[in-house]
Amino acid sequence: MDFILQHTDPQSRARAGLITTDHGQIETPIFMPVGTVGSVKAVHLHELRDDIKAQIILGNTYHLYLRPGLDILERAGGLHKFNGWERPILTDSGGFQVFSLSGIRKLTEEGVQFRSHIDGSKHLFTPENVVDTQRIIGADIIMALDECTPGDADYTYARKSLSLTQRWLERGWKHMNETEGKYGYKQAFFPIVQGCVYPELRREAATWPNWEPMEMRSAVWLWENRPKKCMK
Repeated sequence: MDFILQHTDPQSRARAGLITTDHGQIETPIFMPVGTVGSVKAVHLHELRDDIKAQIILGNTYHLYLRPGLDILERAGGLHKFNGWERPILTDSGGFQVFSLSGIRKLTEEGVQFRSHIDGSKHLFTPENVVDTQRIIGADIIMALDECTPGDADYTYARKSLSLTQRWLERGWKHMNETEGKYGYKQAFFPIVQGCVYPELRREAATWPNWEPMEMRSAVWLWENRPKKCMK
């Protein structure tokens, strides 16, 4: 994967760039339609490609892992073959969906244990196995497992959460470098900037020196009970 910064605006922080993947190029900033379980709802593939002109779509690891499941996706040759999309795909780590299941998940140093919203079965996501899962899905861009800190968390909790996310990140990056893609094209690993609503923590996350070898980084959205005054 390659990223070129093409333009900057001297009057603001606006930037325009170009990401190149083995499935095509992505002009940034970009609108990325969400294909939760492999397809974008209510939009035909040809409309997505030719009318909307989407350059990349997002697949949800949590949902794809549960249904249709990794065996089916692997036999199909990955999500590109499964849904017929020939352009880049980004998958999230499943962290947001899992952490939204506050009543049926448990957070540990190892990872996060949760129950399926479909049948109640128990599962475990770790920094390592979400890399494996996204490799099987066949994402061009793989996201690191992180804790999605609630937007109303106090500073002490947010600091603890960020530290856990960073430890998970190191494990995920190590595993990414110890494994290979399954379908003959390159896959990139993106860490995630956490830190809740606290500028100090978000700056620390964005400038964490251990991130330097990684392809890029993604600023996470703030979720659940976020005070409007903290979103400025």
